[in-house]
Amino acid sequence: MTKTSIIIPTYNALGLLQTCIESIRAYTPEAYEIIVVDNASDDGTADYCRTQGITFLSLPENRGFPVACNLGLLLASGDELLLLNNDVVVSRGWLHNLKAALYSSPAVGIVGPVTNYASGRQQVPVLYEGLEGYHQAAVTANLPNPAKWVETRRLVGLCFLFKRELLDAIGLLDERYSPGHYEDDDFCYRARLKGYRLLIAGDCLVHHEGSASFKEIYSTGLQELVERNRRMFMEKWQVNPVDFF
Repeated sequence: MTKTSIIIPTYNALGLLQTCIESIRAYTPEAYEIIVVDNASDDGTADYCRTQGITFLSLPENRGFPVACNLGLLLASGDELLLLNNDVVVSRGWLHNLKAALYSSPAVGIVGPVTNYASGRQQVPVLYEGLEGYHQAAVTANLPNPAKWVETRRLVGLCFLFKRELLDAIGLLDERYSPGHYEDDDFCYRARLKGYRLLIAGDCLVHHEGSASFKEIYSTGLQELVERNRRMFMEKWQVNPVDFF
């Protein structure tokens, strides 16, 4: 049996983090480890992780999403690696279905779920309201169904499962995109350059609050940050990431 390392970067969002971790524990019978990388929170996150027996790394300053992810990846011992936003909630069958898609072919390098909130093709219309409604919807939405797997050219890093061999082949996230945005596009592009395929697992629905930490920190400058990193991506690769949506 393989083990999945679930890496959760976080910053001052203890309530969201608790809900995220509780959902993982309730709905993940597969072997896994949780690694929380805390970007200098002052809301009790470290104490919570300590009392819960969760592996965590507490940084002395907020170094952003890509750096936190990379530090978590370096600590991880799993066969698969999963980057998970702290404002994501999972439900029954989520990891089983993601892993089924990931191992459906040696050529598949990264898979991601569908969700209520994301950029691009992973956002799907939902009828539920609240977390109780989400878990009820997941009963049918997360029934295993390979017919709902769709090949794509990009995946959003909110819930991002990949093989360790991919990390060995292309390396860590590019930290020039810190504090965040487009590091996931960059990672996906590098994976495709190495010949790996990306899949959206349409039989895995997760709930996403949506950019919670970024909204808190960059409430007035979020669009400027996104545009800066988009330009950075284009300068690096000479391609427009919008073409991959």
